[in-house]
Amino acid sequence: MIDIRNYAVVTAAYWGFTLTDGALRMLVLLHFHTLGYSPLELAFLFMLYEFFGMVTNLLGGWIGLRITLYAGLTLQVFAFWMLSQLDPAWSQLSSVAFVVAAQGLSGIAKDLTKMSSKSAIKLVVPGDAHSVLFKWVALLTGSKNALKGAGFFLGGFLLAAFGFEQSLWVMASGLAIVLLACVVFLHSDLGKAKTKVKFTQILSKSRAINLLSAARFFLVGTRGVWFVVGVPIFLHEVLGWGFTEVGGFLAAWVMGYGVVQALAPSIIKRSRDGKSSETRAAQLGAFLLMAVPVAIVVALQAGIDPAIAVVGGLAVFGVVFAVNSSVYSYLILAYTDKDKVALNVGFY
Repeated sequence: MIDIRNYAVVTAAYWGFTLTDGALRMLVLLHFHTLGYSPLELAFLFMLYEFFGMVTNLLGGWIGLRITLYAGLTLQVFAFWMLSQLDPAWSQLSSVAFVVAAQGLSGIAKDLTKMSSKSAIKLVVPGDAHSVLFKWVALLTGSKNALKGAGFFLGGFLLAAFGFEQSLWVMASGLAIVLLACVVFLHSDLGKAKTKVKFTQILSKSRAINLLSAARFFLVGTRGVWFVVGVPIFLHEVLGWGFTEVGGFLAAWVMGYGVVQALAPSIIKRSRDGKSSETRAAQLGAFLLMAVPVAIVVALQAGIDPAIAVVGGLAVFGVVFAVNSSVYSYLILAYTDKDKVALNVGFY
């Protein structure tokens, strides 16, 4: 029997976190760009965000599910407060160090919350319901990215309307309410393992999970290369777009990406064992993802308008990436046992 209550609580928490996390990304990026930071310096601001997210996934899977969800939400509220204490009078070096530290905490928070939410799906869906599992994974990942897109727009809007500090307080207050709701409504036994996993067992010994994890490293990297800093700065500097326009475009891109993710189960040919056709689809998607950036470079070299080549090319990239991402998120759950789901999703 499907545990609707726990799924609803965890998913709602993930939605609330994702909305504010997307807003924070745009808020920090645009605010520091206006202060004169170079693209390389802006990229450095997010370095610990990504690095600590990776470390957190490994350790979070060992700690457990419910605790990681609470910890993730709490850390994000603290990170908002910490960033609100940034003093404009500080030197650039001090400001960068401070923001990098705060973003590191936010990266930990993001992956604690994400790992908990994805793991919860495996726990609330019957083990033989492959079709239901794929649909629910696709719905979670798709809706998450749609809300992250809305968060990009929200970040640009809040910065333009209220400024940096007040925007952080608004988001911290909203996420604190989400945390309180989780404490009240989430069942206390969600995600408890039958046996305690040794710390030395963090690294997966399943060939399928190891390969999926390695593939995801490069999959996400292809998006991060342009999405984190490059495209927002390109839109603002080269095309002359304002904060709200930049946030709005990235919001539309990610929301469309989320819709495609949610539709992935109807796009991919299904197999009776829940793995065969889906694995082949992931392999094909990897080759297509390699081809699209090459096509963008060829278009630029041919003299096509950069706005058309880059924006149009990345729209195509987003469709292929969204389907592949949804399939990967499903396969990692399909290949793991319920009792080790948090550990394997964390490793992934």
